[in-house]
Amino acid sequence: MKIEIITLNAADTRQAAAFGADRVELVSAIHEGGLTPSYGTIKNVLSTSAIPVQIMIRPHSHGFVYDETDWKTMKEDISMIRTLGGNRIVFGCITDDGQIDEHLLNKVLEHAPDFDVTFHRAFDSLRSQLDGYRVLHKYKKNIKRILTSGGKPKAKDATLELKQLVALSNELEGPIILAGSGISSDNIGSIHKQIGTSEYHIGSGARLDGDFSKGIDRNKMDHIRRELAI
Repeated sequence: MKIEIITLNAADTRQAAAFGADRVELVSAIHEGGLTPSYGTIKNVLSTSAIPVQIMIRPHSHGFVYDETDWKTMKEDISMIRTLGGNRIVFGCITDDGQIDEHLLNKVLEHAPDFDVTFHRAFDSLRSQLDGYRVLHKYKKNIKRILTSGGKPKAKDATLELKQLVALSNELEGPIILAGSGISSDNIGSIHKQIGTSEYHIGSGARLDGDFSKGIDRNKMDHIRRELAI
């Protein structure tokens, strides 16, 4: 069982590690859904983190359809992460008609063939998450997990869909389903009983007062770990 916590900087990341997180997702602009962090932030976090750091690669917040200019930006950001010693990214891309953008995905994976990749919640904007999973399964050497709320805004409202995705993941032995969005210390026990995945992604649900401007809440982290029996 693994717990991934959203962090914004080195201080957040140190707290997350100290309070029992297994991994962090490092982002900027959290209120826009998370964008690529700055060079300085990435450098500081990678040089001090005791746990794995997945770094968001997302150049803008207006959707998950990207053009050539966006690709050039993302390519430079990935190269920058490599120079700083990172090898983990969070990325997702779709087409205008709600399919996985395999053309761009292949560019990313060819540019970072040795990276550990999380396909992010662009997955929830697909026409069909089950069909999308089958596409991403082809890339399981690189794509280790898929962050998803089951196609709905909050994971708690898509437990049936998430359970189906977890079953498909187990059947195909493909990318792990990383359940996220709206997961908190209050509901993670119930969600886990219903979907039974092995990894959970938590943002404001692990924060003091649910506020990203405040620190990680040790009590909430302790409760999450108890609910997952870890």
